[in-house]
Amino acid sequence: MSSIKKVKLGSQGLIVPTIGLGCMGMIKFNGVYEYGTTDEKEAINTIHRSFELGGNFLDTADIYGPFLNEQLISKAIKGNRDKYIIASKFGIVIDDNGKVTMTGVFNGKKEYVKESIERSLKNLGTDYLDLYYLHRLDPNIPVEETIEAMSELVKEGKVKYIGLSEVDSETIRKAHKVHPLTAVQSEYSIFVRQPEESGVFNTLKELGIGFVAYSPMGRGFLTGEFQKPEDLSENDIRRNFPEFQGEQFYKNLALVNELKKLADKKNITTAQLAIAWVISKGYVPIPGTKHVKYIEQNILRDDE
Repeated sequence: MSSIKKVKLGSQGLIVPTIGLGCMGMIKFNGVYEYGTTDEKEAINTIHRSFELGGNFLDTADIYGPFLNEQLISKAIKGNRDKYIIASKFGIVIDDNGKVTMTGVFNGKKEYVKESIERSLKNLGTDYLDLYYLHRLDPNIPVEETIEAMSELVKEGKVKYIGLSEVDSETIRKAHKVHPLTAVQSEYSIFVRQPEESGVFNTLKELGIGFVAYSPMGRGFLTGEFQKPEDLSENDIRRNFPEFQGEQFYKNLALVNELKKLADKKNITTAQLAIAWVISKGYVPIPGTKHVKYIEQNILRDDE
């Protein structure tokens, strides 16, 4: 395993590599939508190669699949669980058959917290998670109630650290008073700067909470691979995202082309530039890939 630089994520004791691996795109969504093409063998090889390079911080969620992503990771880490740092998320309602009953329905009740952790532990083939996030806030349940239930998981040894995803400063403060948060995860990239504009970063710094950036490559846009919307396969879920549609696509492409000029001067790819930019801010990016060649490009070692 490489000596990739490690950093503190927050102030509660969790140590992680400077870059994690977002695993969401390794499987199909509800058996239909993809994040590019998917191949289980290549995905597992990617996780193993990431580990060899020092990237042992894996990010998943019960909604990815649903459940299939956690099950894929279980296969990849079998026999080496204690050598990986596994983060998963819960809160988007899924039934026991792995069906999303209603899109956009969230559940932060104590009973659902307990139900969700047991499912994730079973799917991942482990008896604990290193980091457990509330994926989305339940607007009908005080966040304090959800965090109290998550705190119980820590006391039971089923979870080491807890966090939130896509929340504002007020919610972070309320939650942190109940149980110290280790991390907050939100979308953040050269393209998407909402966490800094909203004041969330200031709150995290004040409270000693770490930040994990998902989609640090602009959902793949910052790789420079896409020159027209049709470059995405018909089943690629990104075809539904505004930034990949019509005039907005070409506005974004123009920005990517400018970044490519800067990357070329440094003899790196635009993807490497995008990741390095997030790391330079003091945050932990979790770019998603399911190909060995890209994980080798994405992981920035101490000597690069």
